Amino acid sequence: MCDSCAYYEYDEDDEAYYCSVDMDEDDYYRFITGQQRSCPFYRNDDEYAVVRHQM
Repeated sequence: MCDSCAYYEYDEDDEAYYCSVDMDEDDYYRFITGQQRSCPFYRNDDEYAVVRHQM
């Protein structure tokens, strides 16, 4: 799921992908432990999604 998120960014220095959302400790704990069914910060990186929805 993260690989299609707009917040999933590549860091050239580490040569790895990271989530760039600024989460607080509680949000991060819920995300890591899987207590939340879906990521509340997920945003589809598909810029054409709005256009397809309007058709």
